[in-house]
Amino acid sequence: MHISAASGYHGPPPWQWADLLTSWTLEPVVLALSLLAGGGYLLGVRRLARAGTRWQPTRTAAFLGGLALWLWLTCSGIGVYERILFTDRAVQVVLLLMVVPLLLALGAPVSLLVEASPPTRQERILRVLRSGPSKVLMFPAVSTALLMAPPWLLYFTPWYEKSLSSGAWNIGLHLSLVLLGLAYFWPRLQLDPVGHEYPHLVGLFITFAEVIFDAGLGIVLIYGGHLVAEHYYLALDRPWGPSPAQDQTWGGNALWVLGDLVGLPFVAALVRRMIVQGREETARVDAELDRRHQAAVAATPAGGEVESEEGMRPWWLDDPNLKHRYGG
Repeated sequence: MHISAASGYHGPPPWQWADLLTSWTLEPVVLALSLLAGGGYLLGVRRLARAGTRWQPTRTAAFLGGLALWLWLTCSGIGVYERILFTDRAVQVVLLLMVVPLLLALGAPVSLLVEASPPTRQERILRVLRSGPSKVLMFPAVSTALLMAPPWLLYFTPWYEKSLSSGAWNIGLHLSLVLLGLAYFWPRLQLDPVGHEYPHLVGLFITFAEVIFDAGLGIVLIYGGHLVAEHYYLALDRPWGPSPAQDQTWGGNALWVLGDLVGLPFVAALVRRMIVQGREETARVDAELDRRHQAAVAATPAGGEVESEEGMRPWWLDDPNLKHRYGG
């Protein structure tokens, strides 16, 4: 039920914690995209299962969890109050940019698409991923800018106020933040095929830089003395809750603290990925050394000595997965 005060306010009633679960609105674009993406993902998993290939359940859970969170952030009480409270929008922005894309990337949807596709389509997909534009987009400096710049642009350009006053701009915000976050987490996690692999330590260093940027934005919003979308919030004439200035202070703190906290799962996923990848490469190197040794033994005449490989070009300089690390 909406309240209409004598002041002219026509928004939802005073916010309560229960609204996170009991208040709902419809965001048709996000709902449609979530249903299509979730259905397509489950169809791919089913196709692999029929072919006898097992897909990791944790990946499925991560992807579907990301879609569910996307829906909740736009259709639950957060979506109801996103254009009423600065703090509500700040929490939504952080989670749409940093948590929803992380969960979607952990689901490895591109890998699923490749594995569930016929060989000809697989080649086309991989060719696109290895193309020049793809490599530029996934270059660390570019993908990092796509994550760090949007919050600053949102709050210090007309983008923010347009997202409050226009339904189309609001939907665009819901979509663009998730896409920009995906452009960062996809090449950093490297669970899906990428144009070029970079050391995971790069992702860790970037995460620390992102923490500084989050803190900087929060500090500016808290202590900068400039009210974002001041005319919009004053025109609401909301008769309940914090003043626009206090609301922005709370929102700045949310951007600062929450932005740092939600980075921890990414760091954990990155460290785990580094450990798993290190084990896989060690096993591959050991298997290759064993194979070469056995081949050398088989080629040695009875009673002879195995030919020394000293002076030979190391095989890992020609391995497509390892040569870029050793200058091959």
